[in-house]
Amino acid sequence: MNPISNPYAPGAGTPPAELAGRDELRENIRISIERIRLRRPAKSIILVGLRGVGKTVLLDRIRDDAEASGIQTVRIEAPERRSLPALIAPQLRLALIRLSRNEQAKELANKALRGLAGFATALKVKYSDIEVGLDFEPEPGLADNGDLELDLQDLIEAVGNAAAKADTALVLFIDELQYVKEKELAALITALHRAAQRKLPITLVGAGLPQLRGKMGNAKSYAERLFDFPSIGALSDLDAKAAILNPANAEGIEISGNAMDEVIAVTQGYPYFLQEWGKHTWDVAQKSPINAQDVKDASRLAVAALDESFFRVRFDRLTPSEKKYLRAMSELGAGPHRSGDIADILDRPVQALAPTRNNLINKGMIWSPSHGDTAFTVPLFDQFMRRIMPDYS
Repeated sequence: MNPISNPYAPGAGTPPAELAGRDELRENIRISIERIRLRRPAKSIILVGLRGVGKTVLLDRIRDDAEASGIQTVRIEAPERRSLPALIAPQLRLALIRLSRNEQAKELANKALRGLAGFATALKVKYSDIEVGLDFEPEPGLADNGDLELDLQDLIEAVGNAAAKADTALVLFIDELQYVKEKELAALITALHRAAQRKLPITLVGAGLPQLRGKMGNAKSYAERLFDFPSIGALSDLDAKAAILNPANAEGIEISGNAMDEVIAVTQGYPYFLQEWGKHTWDVAQKSPINAQDVKDASRLAVAALDESFFRVRFDRLTPSEKKYLRAMSELGAGPHRSGDIADILDRPVQALAPTRNNLINKGMIWSPSHGDTAFTVPLFDQFMRRIMPDYS
């Protein structure tokens, strides 16, 4: 088997050769964006799911779809230690510069750029990480109060008016949205709410971990009415087979039914793991058709690669007490688990472990599917914890 023609691509946000199982969702979001362009009501979209289910890949593909139809977009990834104003200001500037090239929208785009200058200047005291080129002098009274919730409403409205004049829409694509602070998230929700009320062609397509639903509801109680939260999960067996078989067949390589059954069993249909096993199985196999033994031989390499990258990068961010908590969780299996059961393993009161649990939620390592329950945000992480920490005591 030629490693140069290996079609599988494990990596953070790396597009797979076959984006299987997401066509219906892509079409639904396309319809929503087109309705927004026509200034008809449609909810913003937040993709929620565990690590490794392909949220980032899907977000980028949806953005490509939108841009191909003439929609203006901005793309933001929210890290843990940056403010939303610092992330959004430079991207809005670029979008407005593009809109200003449209003769019909030029005046309103320039007005929005003046609003952006006031926005950045007024908020610089509170958000010192704002760094954005200022193309115009601020317009007094436009997005310059120094209050994020008020100013972001004014700015989004000005941007939406420019997009409307250009007969297009602006879509904010924001990944890792769970890392945006609650107060800043509330300001964004409020701004999008005003845009929806005024039928402006501006919307959000975001992605984040499952706890994002609750976080947005806490930020603004009406968030559930403003957003749809489609769950992105593991692929069905049929779609998982397509993700593996179609790229191989395109290269003239066959895969036996038993081999596919083995891949689905070990990956549980999670897109990232499918790519990892596909890559290593291809490199191990000597000839077509790839068989079940090839998959088994590749599993050792695939697990080692995951341990040193996908899993390890998250494990290394943990404190000793956080590692111990997750190791106790793993003793119970994949989960979700009652917080009291985890505390019993550690022989500690639930209340004493609450700060550790909260820190792990804030780091995006675990989430609470329901009150008192705790689950991993990373599939198969329980197995990794048992490998890397044989003893939980």
